[in-house]
Amino acid sequence: MTEETMTLEVTRYRPGHDREPRTESFTVPYRKDWVVLDALNHIKDRIDGTLSYRWSCRMGVCGSCGMMVNGVPKLTCAAFLRDYRPGPIRVGPLANFPVIRDLVIALDDFMEKLRRVKPWIIRAVEKPVADGEYLQTPAQLDAYKQFSMCINCMLCYAACPVYGLEPAFVGPAAIALAYRYNLDSRDEGYRLREPVLSEAVGVWECTF
Repeated sequence: MTEETMTLEVTRYRPGHDREPRTESFTVPYRKDWVVLDALNHIKDRIDGTLSYRWSCRMGVCGSCGMMVNGVPKLTCAAFLRDYRPGPIRVGPLANFPVIRDLVIALDDFMEKLRRVKPWIIRAVEKPVADGEYLQTPAQLDAYKQFSMCINCMLCYAACPVYGLEPAFVGPAAIALAYRYNLDSRDEGYRLREPVLSEAVGVWECTF
């Protein structure tokens, strides 16, 4: 019986070797329980060990494996091959970011934007450790819980048309993260984050 297969059209780019990104096609086995990341791992392990991409947990927790799948930002650990039958599946680096090599993007700008919004609890005066932790009620936790679930996968930046046109825009993840801490009953850093959020490329740049 002939083994079922699918084709992945993968963006390749090697600085100093390729003038611009190109597409390379690979044929991989089709498994109904495989995700795109499994197919990429098969390519790297069995076909071309030079293929470069990021991944870690394979569980939708770490946010490392974000890529463009058929033009849509996806976590490749959660994008099942069966949903793209019969193929081919186009896999590229996340949009709106500089490409370092193949499917690997530069994280510098994203990390700097997160740093600017001070994503940590800020206190005017820290109470002594001996006094214990800062307690919260379930209601106080619920106020910001939704905004604390971000895994920094950067899919929102790849999907954001504003960031695509204006790279100085602080961006959706950074705004959500700042809001998360502003809503936290333990935090007192609103005034320190406000200048970043209220500048021209802060929240006012968002039109969606």
